[in-house]
Amino acid sequence: MISSEQKAAAQVRAAVIVEPPLKRRAVTLYAIIAFKLIKGLLCVALALVIWHEAKHDLSKDWQNLLQSPFVSTVFGNLRIHPESKFWIDLATTIGQLTESNMHKAAWGVVLLSLFPLVEGVGLMFRVSWAGWLAIGESAFFIPIELYEMVKPHAQPHHFSWSIFGVTIFNIIIVWYLFKYREVLFHHHHRHPHPLAGT
Repeated sequence: MISSEQKAAAQVRAAVIVEPPLKRRAVTLYAIIAFKLIKGLLCVALALVIWHEAKHDLSKDWQNLLQSPFVSTVFGNLRIHPESKFWIDLATTIGQLTESNMHKAAWGVVLLSLFPLVEGVGLMFRVSWAGWLAIGESAFFIPIELYEMVKPHAQPHHFSWSIFGVTIFNIIIVWYLFKYREVLFHHHHRHPHPLAGT
């Protein structure tokens, strides 16, 4: 017959074998965290720029930008014509922006930045809900990005490699976090100590 001491020792040995290490090296997870944090910080920076620019005459600033030597040279080399309908419509839209609209846009970008920032910080601490949030957000944008690449009016020579790259990265995020969710986030669901009930 097994004594209570031997039974307790066996439970401790089993717990040591079953219990996963708290810190696992996950290079892909670190890359996802970096991507999320950088994305969030860029959104915050964009919001600050929008808020700052709200006080300026955007229409005048836009004209000055188009007339700058650097932009003129780049547009000339790329065969971009500022007089085309796209640039005229963009200038019209910029001219109609008000300070109030710019402030609203800045707050919208700040709210948008919260998603990747919260996901990045949550993934740093291996919180399971942050993993699910990252999976949901990335999965949400995949069909939108795929549509942008294959939409009927898209020209073959206008294929966006940047959208393609972001789509592939989002697919990797969804696949990786979903496949390894138990390993990455298991230690936050700690089992009670085997000796706790004795």
